[in-house]
Amino acid sequence: MQLFWECTLRCNLKCLHCGSDCKVDDIAPDMPFEDFEKVLDDISSVMNPRNVLVITTGGEPLVRKDLVSCGRKITEKGFSWGMVSNGMLLSEEKLSELTAAGLRTIAISLDGFEEDHNWMRGNDHSFLHAVNAIKALVKSNIKWDVITCVNRRNIATLAEFKDFLYGIGVREWRVFTIVPMGRAKDNPELTLEDSQIRQVMDFIVETRREGKIDLSYSCEGFLGEYENEVRNHQFLCIAGTNAASILSDGSISGCLSIRSKYHQGNIYTDKFTDVWKNRFQLYRDHSWMKTGECKECDMWRYCEGNGMHLRDDDGNLMLCNYNRMNNG
Repeated sequence: MQLFWECTLRCNLKCLHCGSDCKVDDIAPDMPFEDFEKVLDDISSVMNPRNVLVITTGGEPLVRKDLVSCGRKITEKGFSWGMVSNGMLLSEEKLSELTAAGLRTIAISLDGFEEDHNWMRGNDHSFLHAVNAIKALVKSNIKWDVITCVNRRNIATLAEFKDFLYGIGVREWRVFTIVPMGRAKDNPELTLEDSQIRQVMDFIVETRREGKIDLSYSCEGFLGEYENEVRNHQFLCIAGTNAASILSDGSISGCLSIRSKYHQGNIYTDKFTDVWKNRFQLYRDHSWMKTGECKECDMWRYCEGNGMHLRDDDGNLMLCNYNRMNNG
């Protein structure tokens, strides 16, 4: 249902929590669209492309000068496509070009008010650009939402920030908490304290009941009493079952949020549909995850080891928000 394409590792920001460790300079060449095109043709040979949403991400997709052309070709092949962006380069003119090329969905990152957002993103102008991108989206007809990564600096202002978002036209909002991996691994300001997890959940429940903004929580694992209260569905990790990713080097993975080494092949040596059909058992049978704190957990049958992106290279669970809330 979802195919993520890490179309570049280049980025015009240096975010403190980046899991990809993307950089401003050219650290790796962008994947030529012709290489990704072969994957789309392969998928089209076995299923209806209209049932698959291609999500371009990175890095920052808009640093690719050919992104509009790429999007147009994705559309011509019968796929829908969307994008995750920091908004730095999303002007009204650029948005018009993208929608003309078939862009259907977009998510813009905005991590609190100006000081907190700019701190997180490593750029003094990033807040202004993201807000301008949102104002452009308000005038458009495509589906879009705002993503906010909650941390120890911005958690205290979530209520005020909600009102700010509503005031500029935001009606769909997703809240993430940060996993201690990538650049965030050694930065304690980014990872919430145990007691603050429950604080975020209560805020989401209250906001959803208020009904002004459709707020939901990300896929950071099973949440016990908050299941079906902070999302529109029960927790389920769809990595490798409904979602796959093509990384910038051609690696085939289950979800782009997974930064540990669970790649199942590479488009330059393997056929994507063969990998999808025959090599994703690791994602579809979670019995190997029943170790450590998961081994005797009463919630195993509901959670099955949390999301794959919460596992390190050795298969260890990096965090469990269900247990953290109970401990906090």
